[in-house]
Amino acid sequence: MALSNNLIGAINFVAMLLSIPILGAGIWLSNQPADSCLKILLWPVITLGVLILVMALAGFVGAFWRIPWLLMAYLVGMLVLIILLACLVIFMYMVTIRGSGHIVPNRAYLEYHLEDFSIWLQRRVRGSYKWERIETCLSSTQICPDLNQTYTMAMDFFRAYLTPIESGCCKPPTECGYTFVNPTNWISPINNIADPDCIQWINDQTKLCYSCNSCKAGLLASLKQEWRRADIILLVTLIALICVYLVGCCAFRNAQTEDIFRKYRQGYS
Repeated sequence: MALSNNLIGAINFVAMLLSIPILGAGIWLSNQPADSCLKILLWPVITLGVLILVMALAGFVGAFWRIPWLLMAYLVGMLVLIILLACLVIFMYMVTIRGSGHIVPNRAYLEYHLEDFSIWLQRRVRGSYKWERIETCLSSTQICPDLNQTYTMAMDFFRAYLTPIESGCCKPPTECGYTFVNPTNWISPINNIADPDCIQWINDQTKLCYSCNSCKAGLLASLKQEWRRADIILLVTLIALICVYLVGCCAFRNAQTEDIFRKYRQGYS
């Protein structure tokens, strides 16, 4: 019985360690441009990591101090959390299937269209109230101003591999026909009706193309990249947690069996 309890405790210690990548994924997302302005999964991921840590700690305590009801609570609670984590992994994958950049002639960077992304993600950025807050967050960063320090020549800028936010928010769409002055200053063409975003562009450094659909699409493209990376971390952690949980269930069952036989032998004696 003691050996089984020690094994369960060791397994729960491993489960505690596995909560670290989940918490790390949430903290990493909070430092990324898209997720820092559009906080959708930030707190769910961090909350799930904290709950897994607490549940594993409960199992650890229950094993070493031989508290059966705490071990049962751990088994039930961890199963629920594993299911929730699996749902989160599947959800993150499903909503980021759609949405990719479009190649632009004579440009190294890609451009993005809002309608390419999943309906669920589009709803997160549609609506003036939702976007005003996000727009304020984006305009307060150095994402666009930093481009002026990096690229001074038009040819260098056109050959640059811009991030989705830089491409969508810091410049007008290429099809609008604006003339390059610097990355955030462009001369308007005579006819700029090629795209609704063309009339949204403003050289005001606090406005730029932050009101454009291309900016919303760039934000979602950046969000997709961030979520895909975090999803890989969560998937690997999920698989490890399932393996640890199954081993813990077997160890708990063996401990219960040993306890029954011990009581039987004591009663027989």
